[in-house]
Amino acid sequence: MGRTVYSVEKYKGLSPAEFFYRNKEMAGFANPIRAVYQTIRELLENSLDATELHGILPEIEIHISQLEENIVKIKVKDNGIGVPEKEVPLVFGRVFYGSKYDLRQTRGVFGLGIKMALLYSQITTGKPIYIMSSTTQSPIIYEYALMIDISRNIPIVLKHNIYKKTNNFHGTIVELMLEGNWIGARKRILEYIKRTAIIAPYAKIVFKAPNIDLKYDRVTKILPEPPKYGKPHPYGTDIEMLKRLISGCNSSLTLREFLLDMFEGIGEKTVKDFLKWAGLNGSFRIKSFTLNELNILARKLREYPGWRRPRAIPLSPIGEKLLKEGIKKILKPEYVTAVTRKPSSYRGHPFIVEAAIAIGGEVPLLDKPFLLRYANKIPLLYDEGADVARKVLDSIKWNYYKVKFPNRIAVIVHLCSTKIPFKGVGKEAIADVPEIENEIENAVKDCARRLRRHISRTERIHRLRQKKTIILKYLPEVIRSLKIITSIDENILKQKILKILERELKKRSLVRVNE
Repeated sequence: MGRTVYSVEKYKGLSPAEFFYRNKEMAGFANPIRAVYQTIRELLENSLDATELHGILPEIEIHISQLEENIVKIKVKDNGIGVPEKEVPLVFGRVFYGSKYDLRQTRGVFGLGIKMALLYSQITTGKPIYIMSSTTQSPIIYEYALMIDISRNIPIVLKHNIYKKTNNFHGTIVELMLEGNWIGARKRILEYIKRTAIIAPYAKIVFKAPNIDLKYDRVTKILPEPPKYGKPHPYGTDIEMLKRLISGCNSSLTLREFLLDMFEGIGEKTVKDFLKWAGLNGSFRIKSFTLNELNILARKLREYPGWRRPRAIPLSPIGEKLLKEGIKKILKPEYVTAVTRKPSSYRGHPFIVEAAIAIGGEVPLLDKPFLLRYANKIPLLYDEGADVARKVLDSIKWNYYKVKFPNRIAVIVHLCSTKIPFKGVGKEAIADVPEIENEIENAVKDCARRLRRHISRTERIHRLRQKKTIILKYLPEVIRSLKIITSIDENILKQKILKILERELKKRSLVRVNE
């Protein structure tokens, strides 16, 4: 009998670009509809981060053209800080390269974004991406045509031109072509831009597409306070984080100095108490720690109960005033209220929950609250049923707040954090983290209590107006009777009674439309 010959397995590595080329669905590019939506989303988010994070009032233009039946051309222009000339090829042509890996709140965090759009464009049309950019201080404007070497995850520069700047232009223009279904994506894209206008009332957004010419003007020149760079918190520590932090340290740095310099919420007294509690010697040099000792240190950092909660300096909430401005601008409600909760944390990550409730106006009539979800100012349109905010809203007894359905009630929930706990890589649904769920519930209920007071006042006003109608109906007979009793002229009696009636109505119906 002959021996069975087994084939030899071949092994090879994948670059990050090749991995996402093979698994483009993970980044939201599952089909031609999602591809157009995801590309617009990534470009718009980049433009907003390039402006508001640097104190620039955003002015963004989005153009969509249907070149062929299944080929879509997308162009986005912003007035942001621009990308430095030498960084453009890497920023746009290398997966996992960018400016969003520091510990502060930004819209995008995966380093994919525009690179996935470029990859999808490249594999569906074979066309390069076009970029024109200039920084605020640069005397030149530069343009590139790029593709990605997928196997090596490096940019391929097909064109690079430089021009002398003759105006005050600064920002970035991105243009690409991809296989897409604009008609199928149209509804989602329009809703996405509309919801972006709600959360960013300080932005001017112009959107042009086949048979569409849309403009959202800014209604305020006030920008939210930008986030500052933060430090990691001990509760979120693991061995790999410690190794990365230690790699950039001076060789003579002690454990005590390392803890004081590298972590959030640790002062002299706190580090002294921690070292005593953990049984560690603070004078040992941190670079002398073995892997086992680092494992013990990471575990002790996570378990120590005495750490202060993380500060909110890396976060940038919208704020109650701006949130209400955006809602009034787009939904035009008859009543709106908003709340920004105090900072909280989960697993060492700071977060802030904001919520608002709007009633009436252009809010759709539904059998349950119309939910608008945001994460780090990003509208979330897909997977609503899996989101923790929907779970919270469905658990609330709305009858207690005098809300009956069907009704025109919108609930806006915004979560900002240095680490959003998404349920999947699609970044469309927030996970059921108990701390976050509790804060969302408290924020929504805060707004619902204000709504109940508003509804109660409205009902009272309605009753008073009904009373006024009844009184006016019988007023002539009352005046005639009073004239017989008092001998006062009928006109004088009428004026006095009406004056008292109006004063009482005004006194009882005083209500602030927006709390």
